[in-house]
Order: sequence, then C-alpha cells, then structure tokens
Amino acid sequence: MVGRDSVEPRLKRMNASSQNPEIGRRNPASGVHIQPGRPNLVLLTITTENRIPWLANPMAHQFLRETWLAATAWLVGDYLLMPDHLHLFCAPQDFGFAIEHWTTFWKRDFRRRHGREDWHFQSRNWHHRLREDESYSAKWPYVQENPVRKGLVKQIEEWPFKGTIHQLRW
Repeated sequence: MVGRDSVEPRLKRMNASSQNPEIGRRNPASGVHIQPGRPNLVLLTITTENRIPWLANPMAHQFLRETWLAATAWLVGDYLLMPDHLHLFCAPQDFGFAIEHWTTFWKRDFRRRHGREDWHFQSRNWHHRLREDESYSAKWPYVQENPVRKGLVKQIEEWPFKGTIHQLRW
C-alpha cells in the first residue's frame, strides 16, 4: 500500500483529561449533537492566534458583524469580544453544516474582509451545547462580566464590543 493507508495505526495515548474526568479537556470535542425539533443553542469560544490581543477594536467588531450576517449556516445570537478571544451563542440554521465547517468558513471570510496579515484566530474552538434555558440565563451574564473581571471597564454597559446579530429563541 502507498500513502496514508500504508502507515500502521498507532495506539492513541491517553492524556491526563481522559484519565481523570475532573481535569478539563486539552482539546475541544468535535461536533455538536443536534436534536431536531428542540432548541440547539451553543456557547462558542474562539481565541486569537497565540492569544495576541487584536480583537477588541471597532474595525474587527464591524468586520465580524458583517461576516456573521453573511455566514448563515449557523446564526449568531449574543456575542462578546475580548482582546484575545470571543464568546458567542449560536444555533444551526442549516443542519448540513457542522459547527467546525461553519467556523472555518467565517474565519476565512473574516480574513478576506479585513486584509490584515496580523489578525488570525486559532484553528480550533471550544463549544458547549446548552441543555436548558437556565444554562443560557446563567452563562450570558457570566460572559458579559469578562471585561469587568479583567479590569477593562467598571460596568458591563461600558464595554462596546458586544451585541446581538439574531434573536435566538430557547
């Protein structure tokens, strides 16, 4: 055999998180389990490459909003930008697109829109499917407190890099 098939499979080494469930995952799980006929809200976190703090500025904010309005396989609801990462709530609009394909699409579209060589996101992202409305009700206020906890503003209302693209219903 030639190519990938010619390589013998290797045993996967267990990392600390797979041996001890109390330690968080080192890599995000892929995919989101979508349940048709039920709400499918996801909290997504994406960091900038090497955690370089370029994200919380008016231009990046504008380009991200334009990008998310055009990338409609998943709909962005509430979001918040921090200097080196972002949090957003999203829901699938087109069940044919996995969340990883959608994030890859809009990250690429974002790069094309802004033309900045120094603005890059990490390739992987972290996501968590919300199980119930109370989960959203607890997570969104916690996300909004990020700039306050980091000392960037005194009150949530002062942070300009947040908003809502689509109203996502539970």
